[in-house]
Amino acid sequence: MTKKSFYILLLISTLFTSCIPIKDLVYLQDKNSSEEQGKIAVVESKPYRLQVNDIINIDIKAIDPKLVSIFNTTETSSASGKTESTLYFNGFTVDDHGNIRMPIVGEINVIGYTLEEVRIIIEKKLLEEYFKSEANIFVTVKLAGFRYTINGEVVSTGTKTLFKEHVTILEAIANAGDITTVGDRKAVTVIRQTPTGVELHDIDLTDVNVLKSPYYYLQPNDYVYVKPLRQKTWGTGQTGIQSVGTIITLLSLATTVYLILKN
Repeated sequence: MTKKSFYILLLISTLFTSCIPIKDLVYLQDKNSSEEQGKIAVVESKPYRLQVNDIINIDIKAIDPKLVSIFNTTETSSASGKTESTLYFNGFTVDDHGNIRMPIVGEINVIGYTLEEVRIIIEKKLLEEYFKSEANIFVTVKLAGFRYTINGEVVSTGTKTLFKEHVTILEAIANAGDITTVGDRKAVTVIRQTPTGVELHDIDLTDVNVLKSPYYYLQPNDYVYVKPLRQKTWGTGQTGIQSVGTIITLLSLATTVYLILKN
C-alpha cells in the first residue's frame, strides 16, 4: 500500500468513526416504520406522592379572609407573587416522620399522600374542628416548585425548579439548554428515589417509543444524567470539517517532525 493510499484510508476511516451521525442527534425518531406510525400514546403521569423533605405550599381562603388569616403564613396569604426562596422559607416541609406543622392545626401526616389527598385531609379537619360549612373554606395545596437535578452533557447543569405540576424529561432537558452535541441521547439515565429504594433507568430519547416509558414524566427530586459519546474522549471532532482539520493538523505535525529528523 502506498503512502497516498494509506493517508486516504486514514482520512476516510477517521471521518466515519469520529463524526456524530445525525440519527444520534434527532429526538423521537420512528425507528420501526409501520402502519402504527403516528399512533404512539403518551403514558399518563401518575400523581406524585409526598416524601420526606418535600416542601408544600398551603393556601386557605374563606368568604371572610380574617377567619383564615391565622392559618396562613404572612407570605402565602399575600396577593403578591411568590419567589422560590419565599416558598422555601414559608412553605411546609415534610419532616423525617412524614409530618407537616401548621399554625393552630398542629401536625398532619402527609407522607405517601398525593397533593389532592392532603387537600382533602386539611379541609376536612378545618370543617370538623374550626369552621362551619357556611364559611366556604377553600384549600389549595401545591408543591413549592418542581425541583430536579440534571448533570452531564447538557448546556446548564445543576438543580432546576419549574413551576408546573407535570414535567416531561424533554422539558427538563430543554430547560437545561438541551443536550450538547457530544451527549448520548440514546442512554439518558433517570435516578429516582422511591419509598422502596433508588431506581435507575436508561431511556432512549431518539426513539419515539420513549413516550410510553414511565420515566417520560419526571417526578420531583429526580436526578437526570446525560452520558458523553465516545467522540468526546477521542477528540477528533464532532463534525466532518472538524475531523478533517484535526487530521490535517496531525499530518502537518508528522511531516514537520519527519523533515526535522531527516535533516
